Amino acid sequence: MKYLHTMVRVADIERSLRFYRDALGLKELSREDYPQGRYTLVFLAAPGDEEAQVELTHNWDPEEYSGGRNFGHLAYAVDDIHAACRRLMEHGVTISRPPRDGRMAFVRSPDGISIELLQKGPALTPEVPWTTMQNVGRW
Repeated sequence: MKYLHTMVRVADIERSLRFYRDALGLKELSREDYPQGRYTLVFLAAPGDEEAQVELTHNWDPEEYSGGRNFGHLAYAVDDIHAACRRLMEHGVTISRPPRDGRMAFVRSPDGISIELLQKGPALTPEVPWTTMQNVGRW
């Protein structure tokens, strides 16, 4: 058995790509439109780890998706959690659970999917502004 991917439904593919690709830093591996089924699939992965993929499914006919928290979360190891959180904030992403401990943070995608970021190796030395930031919303 081999893990292939996790699928999440997204309401706006471009908004979601700005989050997953541009802000979070995932690499777009493939994109395919299926006019007969009226949907688009985009597969992404962390650079250098293309076997663990996220499939964004965009149904062209509007639907309301809820319950992102029921899903749990996606988790990614990052080389520098402080730098990753700074990059996300520069892209307008709210840090729901800041990396006060230098080890773990949470953000949410535009569709409410919880994303956990974990520092590779030992925790970084806690630093401002993260040590002074409070949790925001649910993560």
